[in-house]
Amino acid sequence: MVPIAVLASGHGTNLQALVDAARDYRVACVISDRRGAGALARAEADGIPATFVDPAAFPDRASFDTEIDRLINAHGARFVVLAGFMRILGSAFVHTWQGKMVNVHPSLLPKYRGLDTHRRALAAGDCEHGASVHFVTDELDGGPVILQATVPLRAGDDVASVAARVQAQEHRVYPFVVQLLAQQRVTLSPDGVLLDGRRIDAPLRVDAATDLACVAA
Repeated sequence: MVPIAVLASGHGTNLQALVDAARDYRVACVISDRRGAGALARAEADGIPATFVDPAAFPDRASFDTEIDRLINAHGARFVVLAGFMRILGSAFVHTWQGKMVNVHPSLLPKYRGLDTHRRALAAGDCEHGASVHFVTDELDGGPVILQATVPLRAGDDVASVAARVQAQEHRVYPFVVQLLAQQRVTLSPDGVLLDGRRIDAPLRVDAATDLACVAA
């Protein structure tokens, strides 16, 4: 079982999905920048080491990142999985974990980087929306995308209904991609994302009806 570190700032629903679906990996530690984050409580309930790291206790972002890196290594984690981690990590940290750190973003990147993605998709009149799992780089929400899960946007949708639909897909596909990472089937090279050693020209794309077992077969 490949140990991973999960960084989370919020309720921890993606963390829970990762824990519940773990097969070729295990969550070795959970780290949060928010003292009362639900992710910490979820980790503790599952017997996973959980640590709050207060950004205010450090003189700068680099010092904060160094402490995060120390904790990750202390738990022997080989990959870093961002699960609703709302703090931007510095270049040195990102470069250290290049190709070994992933994030899930609630849009079909490159559309709607940043915040408030569901409202922006609705305002644009889009027919579909979704979530993207991508490698993390220095560019905010701009790293190479591994997989995208699409959801339809329907008449009468609001932010809450869209968010629920997208989150359900995040909970399904994020553990799947992390499993591929743990199996070393998905890697990052200078040429882009590789699946089983071959470059994929576009992100893997699924919807709610897709059998994930067939996606990377």
